[in-house]
Amino acid sequence: MGAPPKERTFWRQGLSLRYLDWGTEGRPSLVCLHGVTQTAHSWDDVAPDLAEKHHLFALDARGHGDSQWPPDGDYSRQAQARDVADFIERVARPPALVAGLSMGGLTALTLAALRPQLVKALIVVDIAPQVEGEGVAAIAAFVRETHEPLEFDEFVRRAMAFNPRRSEANIRDRLSHNLKPVGGGKWIWKYDPRLTGFANVGRDLDQLWGDIKKIRCPTLVVRGQESPVVSRQAAERLAEALGARISSVPGAGHSVMGDNPSGFLAAVSPFLDSLR
Repeated sequence: MGAPPKERTFWRQGLSLRYLDWGTEGRPSLVCLHGVTQTAHSWDDVAPDLAEKHHLFALDARGHGDSQWPPDGDYSRQAQARDVADFIERVARPPALVAGLSMGGLTALTLAALRPQLVKALIVVDIAPQVEGEGVAAIAAFVRETHEPLEFDEFVRRAMAFNPRRSEANIRDRLSHNLKPVGGGKWIWKYDPRLTGFANVGRDLDQLWGDIKKIRCPTLVVRGQESPVVSRQAAERLAEALGARISSVPGAGHSVMGDNPSGFLAAVSPFLDSLR
C-alpha cells in the first residue's frame, strides 16, 4: 500500500485548508476533491494505487474535515473552485489533473470552465448538472438524522444501514476522520452544520450547462452503476456536452471510489494512461 500520506495545511485568504499529500515530486499532479459532508479520506481506497504514477493531493474542502469553516458560509461551487485554483497555482503545479466526486465534481467542472489553463484533464465522478431528487433527498435525510451527537458505534450502525456495500472496518475508518468527540462518549460530524441542508453547494446547477461549453480539456465521466443520484441518461448527456469518455462502475452507488475501489481504478486507469 505504500507510505501513508503527509498531512499539510494550505492557507487561502486567512482560511486554513487541510490536504493529504500522497506523492512524489516530479510526477504529474492529480488533485482529488471529495463530496459534500465528506473528507479527503474519501480517496483513501484508491489513492495509493493512483499515487504510483502521480503526485496525488486530496483536499478537505472549506468547512469539511480539518479545514476551517468560512465565516460567510459561502460553499458555492465558484468559491470552492477559487480555493482549488489557488491550491494548484501555489502547491500542485499547473496544469493539474483534477478528479472530483459529487460536490467535488461540480467544483472541478467550474474550475475547468473558469481557469482552463490550470486543468490538464478532468475526471468527474457521479455528478451532473441534472441529479435525481429522490437520491439527493435520501442523502440529505441521512445527514439530518445523524446531526445530533451520537455514540461512535451508533454512527457506524446507521452508516452501514445507509450504505451496505461497505465493510464495517471501512466505515469505521472513514468515520474516524469525519467525526470528532464532544464528551460523554458522544461524537458529532466535523463539517460545518450550515452544510446540513446542502446550503448553496448545489445552487445554480442549470447554469453549469453553460459553463461546461467552455471546457476543452480531456474528460472522463464516471458513474456508479447503482447510483441513486445520477441517472445513466444524465451522465450520457454530460459526456456528450463535454465530448468526454464515459465509464460505469458495477457494484457502486454514489460513493464510487469506496464502494468498488478496483472497479473505479479499472475505469480511470486507461484514461490516465492516455494522457501521458
